[in-house]
Amino acid sequence: MHDLIVIGGGPAGLAAATAAYENGVKDILIIERDQKLGGILNQCIHNGFGLHHFKEELTGPEYAARFIEQVKKTDIQVLLDTMVLEVTEEKEVHIVNKEKGYQILKAKALIFAMGCRERTRGAIGIAGSRPAGVYTAGTAQRYVNMEGYLVGKKVIILGSGDIGLIMARRMTLEGAEVLACVEVMPYSGGLTRNIVQCLDDFDIPLYLSHTITEIRGKNRVEQVVVSQVDDKRQPIPGTERTFDCDTILLSVGLLPENELSRDANLNLDAKTNGPFVYENMETSSPGIFACGNVVHVHDLVDFVTAESIKAGTAAAAYISEQQKETANCFSVKNGDHVTYVVPQMIRDENVARRVELFFRVNQVFDESQILIKSQGEVLAKQKKSYIVPGEMEKIKLSKKILDKVTNGEVEICVEEVVKA
Repeated sequence: MHDLIVIGGGPAGLAAATAAYENGVKDILIIERDQKLGGILNQCIHNGFGLHHFKEELTGPEYAARFIEQVKKTDIQVLLDTMVLEVTEEKEVHIVNKEKGYQILKAKALIFAMGCRERTRGAIGIAGSRPAGVYTAGTAQRYVNMEGYLVGKKVIILGSGDIGLIMARRMTLEGAEVLACVEVMPYSGGLTRNIVQCLDDFDIPLYLSHTITEIRGKNRVEQVVVSQVDDKRQPIPGTERTFDCDTILLSVGLLPENELSRDANLNLDAKTNGPFVYENMETSSPGIFACGNVVHVHDLVDFVTAESIKAGTAAAAYISEQQKETANCFSVKNGDHVTYVVPQMIRDENVARRVELFFRVNQVFDESQILIKSQGEVLAKQKKSYIVPGEMEKIKLSKKILDKVTNGEVEICVEEVVKA
């Protein structure tokens, strides 16, 4: 019996484990399916990490190394190259590895930090043949940055998520020609800084409201057909444009890795595809916490770290039986123009001063304001000059605001400010 088992040795799992250790939990086990700690950061060799948490600019491996060194200075146990097959509601963790075979471990508390995975071609249903040369952007990133393979020479990128944007620059720097980045939405799904640094700086065109409607090629990709789409995201006949290329990179969304969450019978949010969580990152099952991209897809690893520290601290409080039992709980809803909000539930008696909410909008806003409502009454508002779907927003609710919530529900909305 362990005090705490952390599933996932990426940035979320490492931060959560070290936070729990610093808060008094000494019997901690991290389980990681890869052969080394660090998760996705190991293949993210570009810089831009750590500006919030470490107040300096680091590459992905450098950011991971900071936390790996912290873990090495503790008594935290680590199981690498180990697959978690199942997690039960009783906090039993079924694992397998080549050294010890099949085992069932138990813990007083669990932290889910499994991250997310990419959507593939099969998930979006592009018509055409099935030649070689179609990769998810993350797979291509691993091949190029860690395995030393150039996956193609003439590239089209579908989707403008951050990994796709970063790979547009990476492939260009490796000598490939990136012909275009194609995005089905009327706005980019990535950070503004990545659009500027990865597309604009290299004169790579971004086609908004376009998508790939056909892939051609027998053994290898030879051509793709790109079409403009209408406001319902349907191809417009007569707008087809053909590109000669040998490679397609797909950056068409990330999904939280939640098979284990379903095994544990956790309540999942249909908007985020991750577990419902309380203000301290505890899930619907007492003693099981979740953090990072397994809860909702972040755009900055620094936010993953902050969220995971919160989860590790809360798990330590649960294990030491210092967590308050409270029946006074209210839900957080996504209102007008808000896609989702995390956390989805708040136990106000566990909030000392304020609680931080993360959310995304579903359209581009210039001058706007964030509204916090309860039963139609506006409790607070915050002005924003620019909000886009590709960048996660956050807002802090003070204890004073929470005390005004009526009927057990608070709603986050965004509205455009009409200039006089």
